[in-house]
Amino acid sequence: MAQSAAVPVPAAACPAGDAAPVVYPLSKKVDQQDSYFGTTIADPYRWLEDANSAETHDWVVAQNKLTQSYLGTIPEREAIKQRLTKLWNYERFSTPTKEGGRYFFTRNDGLQNQAVLYTVKKLTDEPRLLLDPNTLSADGTVALAGTSISHNGKFLAYATAASGSDWNEWKVRDIDTGKDLADEIKWAKFSGASWTKDNAGFFYSRYDAPKEETKLADINYFQKLYFHKLGTPQSADVLVFDRPDQKEWAFGGSRVSDDGNYLIITATQGTERKNRIFYKDLRQKNAKVVGLLEEFDASYSFIDNVGPVFYFATDNNAPKSRVIAIDIRKPLPADWKEIVPQSEETLVSANILNSQLVLNYLKDAQTQIKITSLDGKLVRQVDLPGIGSAGGFAGKKSDSETFYSFTSFTTPATIYRYDMKTGKSTVYRQPKVDFDPSAFDVRQQFFTSRDGTRVPMFIVSKKGMKLDGSNPTYLYGYGGFNISLTPSFSVANLAWVEMGGVYVMANLRGGGEYGEAWHQAGTKLNKQNVFDDFIGAAQWLVYNKVTSPAKLSIGGGSNGGLLVGAAMTQRPDLFAAAIPQVGVLDMLRFHKFTVGWGWVPDYGSSDDAEQFKALVKYSPLHNLKAGGCYPATMITTADHDDRVVPAHSFKFAAAAQAAQGGAAPVLIRIDSKAGHGAGKPTAKQIEEVADRWGFLSRALKMTPAVTQTAEPAKVAAQ
Repeated sequence: MAQSAAVPVPAAACPAGDAAPVVYPLSKKVDQQDSYFGTTIADPYRWLEDANSAETHDWVVAQNKLTQSYLGTIPEREAIKQRLTKLWNYERFSTPTKEGGRYFFTRNDGLQNQAVLYTVKKLTDEPRLLLDPNTLSADGTVALAGTSISHNGKFLAYATAASGSDWNEWKVRDIDTGKDLADEIKWAKFSGASWTKDNAGFFYSRYDAPKEETKLADINYFQKLYFHKLGTPQSADVLVFDRPDQKEWAFGGSRVSDDGNYLIITATQGTERKNRIFYKDLRQKNAKVVGLLEEFDASYSFIDNVGPVFYFATDNNAPKSRVIAIDIRKPLPADWKEIVPQSEETLVSANILNSQLVLNYLKDAQTQIKITSLDGKLVRQVDLPGIGSAGGFAGKKSDSETFYSFTSFTTPATIYRYDMKTGKSTVYRQPKVDFDPSAFDVRQQFFTSRDGTRVPMFIVSKKGMKLDGSNPTYLYGYGGFNISLTPSFSVANLAWVEMGGVYVMANLRGGGEYGEAWHQAGTKLNKQNVFDDFIGAAQWLVYNKVTSPAKLSIGGGSNGGLLVGAAMTQRPDLFAAAIPQVGVLDMLRFHKFTVGWGWVPDYGSSDDAEQFKALVKYSPLHNLKAGGCYPATMITTADHDDRVVPAHSFKFAAAAQAAQGGAAPVLIRIDSKAGHGAGKPTAKQIEEVADRWGFLSRALKMTPAVTQTAEPAKVAAQ
C-alpha cells in the first residue's frame, strides 16, 4: 500500500440512524460557571459529579435502561456473545515464580471469573490450590490484586480489590495449611508487599483512611511507607518513611533487595517518569534512610545489587534508557559506571539472573530479549517464537532457570521455561483456542502524521482482505504515560476479525515505544500530536481503501478514552462510531478527584494559564458543538471506578446527547460493581465486549451474513 501524508477525506454525511429516533433521559442544566484566567467556562452538568446523590442515581438508572433497551434490539448481539463465550473458554496461565523451594502461578480454566493461585514443589507435580478468589464473592467481583511470597515459602501476603476499586486489603495465608492468619492491612493503594529476609514481616504503602461515603472520589495525598510485623495488628505497624512536606510523593514500588540487606525506597510523584531513590540498610538496627538519587532528574529503576553496587535502568542522558552501576560508597555521578549503553532499541525492563543481565527491549513495538554479563558484554539474544511480545524473566541473581510468556495477535500467551546456562527455551504451558491462526493476516504499517513524524500501526484482518473501502474497522489507540502498545492475543479482537472486521492498533506518540522523547512528544503542550497521529492513522486507512468513514470506528480506554473523545470532537466526519471507555473527558477538572492530580506531568493543569489554553482546546467535554453531527457513540464507565471517576463519562454523555444534531445514537453504558478495568470478572468482560461489537455491528451496518460467522456456542456454566 502506498505511503501517505495527512490526506483530507470526504466528509461523511450524517447517517440516517434507526427508524425510531433515540429519546434521551432528561439531563438538567445548572448555572455553574468557572473563571480561568479571564475566560468563563460553563459547567452545566456539574451536579453529576456527586455520585451519591439521588438525582445522579436516577439519571444512571434511566441511561442504563435506554442503553440496554437499544442493545437488546440488535439481533447479532446474542450470536456474538455466544461466540465470545466459546473463544474465551480456554486455559490461561501466568508465568511461574519460585520462592522457598516452591513454584507459584495462576490458572484460569476458561470461564472462571477470576484466575486461581496454585503452588507446586516440582513442575511435574499436581498443582495444589492455594487461593481461589472466586470463593471471595458470589459474583466474582472480588479480585486478587497482588501477591508476595515470604523467602522461606511459608507465607503468602495477598491483596484483594472489591468491585474494581483501587483500594486494596492485604491478608496473610499460611501456605502449608491454606488458612489465613489474623493479619489484615487496609487502605493500601498502588502498593506491593516486600518481605524481609528473615520472613518476620513486610513493607507496604498506604494512605490515611478516607471518609467511607466519599472514598471513591476524594483526592489521595500523603502516601506512607510502613513495616508490618507478622502476627501484630495494623495499628502497631512501624512508619518507615514519609514526607509530610511532599503530599504528592508515593512509595508503592519500594522493595527489599534480593540479598535482604537493603530496603530500596522509590519515591514517585504522580505519573512523572522521573523519580527519587532512597535506601535503608536493614542489617543495622535503627539505620537511617539515606538519599541516593534525589535530583528528580530522570527515571531510575532498581534492578538488583551485588553488595554495595546497585544496578539501575535509567533514562538519565539516555532517552531510550541504559544500565548503570552505582557504588553507594561513592555515589556521585562522576563515579557511576555505564554497564549497557543506550541502543537503537528502547530498553523496557531489566533483571539479573544467573549473575547476568536480562534486558527486555522494544524494536518498533516488538520485543527483543538480550542477555549480557554484569559488565555489559553480550552473551546472546533470546530466540523468541516470532514477532510479538515477551514478558517475565523474573527471579533471583542466583537462579539459572526462569519463565517467560510470549504472545502475538494470533498467538495466545504461551509459557516457556528458559535455561539461563544453555539458552534453551522449552514450552511449559501452551493454551488451545477454538480458532485457526492461519486464517488471519497481521502486518505492521508505517504512516506519516501531520507534522511528518513516522508512526507505526498493526493491522489485523482475515486473509484476502479486499481494499475497496468496505471493511468495518476498529481503530484502537492509547498514546500516553509512556505506556507501550505491543502485539498481544485478545479473544475480543479475534471475535471482531472473525466477524469480518479489521482491527488496527496505532503506536501513537505519548507512549513509550520509542523512549522518553517519544513520550514527551505527546504530553502537555504537545498533546495534540497524539490526536494528530490517531487521525493520521484513520486517514491512511481511508486513503488506502482499507475502510471508509462510513465503516470506521474508534475505541480506547482511560487515556485512550480521552483520545477517542478528542478525535470524535475534532473530526466527527471521519468516523461512523466511537467508543470512549472509562475516559478522561473533562480536562479542566480531572486533577480534583482521587489520583487525577498525578496525571498533571502528562496533561498539564488548568491551574496554569498556558496549559489551560492548551487543555481547553481539546478537552472533549468542552469541544462538543451544539447541532454537531457526531458518530454513533457508546460511552462506557463503571460505578466503582476510582481511577477515572465516572463523572467524566456522565458529564460527557449528557453534553453529547444535548449536542448531537444527527440521528446517530449517543449512549452510555454504566457497569455496576466494576471499576477501571483491573480484576473485572470474565462474565462481565464477555457482556461488555458483546455490547461493544453488537453496537458497532449496527453502527457500521455490518451485514447479517458477516456477523453470523460468530457462530453460536453453548454457554458454559460459570
